[in-house]
Amino acid sequence: MKLNVKTKAWWGPPKSFSTEIEDRKVSWLELFYDLVYVIAIAKITHHLAGHLSLSGLLDFIYFFVMIFWGWLNGSLYHDIHASTGLRTRLMTLWQMLIVAALVITSESAPEHLLFNITIVLMLMQLFITYLWWSVGIYDKYHRKLNRPYTILYLLSFGLMVTTLFLEPPYLRIVFFCTLILNYIPPFISQKLLKRESLELNLSSSMSERLGLFTIIIFGEVIAGVISGASELHEINLRLWLNFCLSVFIVFALWWLFFTLVSDRQCKPGFINSSLLEILYLPTLIALGLLGMAFGELFENYGQIASDFLSAKEIFGYSLCLFLLGMNLMMYFLAYPPPYTRLKKKAQGILYGALMLALGITLLPLHVSLFIYLLIHLVVILSIILLLNYNWYIINSSTIVKAER
Repeated sequence: MKLNVKTKAWWGPPKSFSTEIEDRKVSWLELFYDLVYVIAIAKITHHLAGHLSLSGLLDFIYFFVMIFWGWLNGSLYHDIHASTGLRTRLMTLWQMLIVAALVITSESAPEHLLFNITIVLMLMQLFITYLWWSVGIYDKYHRKLNRPYTILYLLSFGLMVTTLFLEPPYLRIVFFCTLILNYIPPFISQKLLKRESLELNLSSSMSERLGLFTIIIFGEVIAGVISGASELHEINLRLWLNFCLSVFIVFALWWLFFTLVSDRQCKPGFINSSLLEILYLPTLIALGLLGMAFGELFENYGQIASDFLSAKEIFGYSLCLFLLGMNLMMYFLAYPPPYTRLKKKAQGILYGALMLALGITLLPLHVSLFIYLLIHLVVILSIILLLNYNWYIINSSTIVKAER
């Protein structure tokens, strides 16, 4: 599609991914765009708290992964193809409207809930498909690159349509199949088009977006702590101690994540970038569950566990998932030479802490909430202290070698 100079000035067709912008800063539009997705995640987390069961957890995981897919595709499109014209702003607005509609339909009456949510998800699926397909209208070279995305996303849309006519036992199977179709296009593209040769790497601005999105989810965890504490109307010293320990735990987890993961660049290569983006999922899901678990711990700690999971089990397993997700991401991050040795030690420490947290969760500990939170805080602080100690040893040996 050929556009004259005046049209390009105000409409702003998508830029080619070959047009690199050094030191691109995250725009205010992107930050605004992130907020509606965080609202959606907060909504499904609160819904899980009120419907805690295996089916409720599976639904939470599906919606979380689907919402993240929408956010990731919109963010990548903005990072690669955004311009300063009207088109980019309209594309962002439409996607925000769809996600906001998903939040609204989640409050539908039970007899209409599934149908309404499915329709909104189908709209999101079609919009993301159009987002990538439309780039080929302006740049013919992109048509070949986007073809695997367009085909697989349309297949996923077709599966969503079939759910309108299926019985409940098969719905979740089909919906999870749509997730597979939505997440495999980068790997199909790499295989068919050898995209590694195009040197498509995760940009520094996209790394920043992932970090910003994570820190907003951390905010939801803090909100869970505050919400749980505020539900207990009897304010006393024990409540304040538990509240402070909970905030310390969240802060320590933030410290770990942004020290080991978020400040590091991804290893070169399109596949490494795609895998790193996907591996954010277990960490973000764990944070969402931790936010819910803190509220449950304040309200229901010490009560008899439900048929599914107790508040302590949700908290413990979520912490293990967080440590596992962070550990897996480290395999795809590039570290300076002095940090290479520390990375291996850090991964060993994280695996050890994961096993310790799992043991604490599985053991029938009959302790107060204060002691329970203190045990987990000590475990996390031990990771930080061990990492700092190992960094001191490695840094000291490096200095000694340099002086020789």
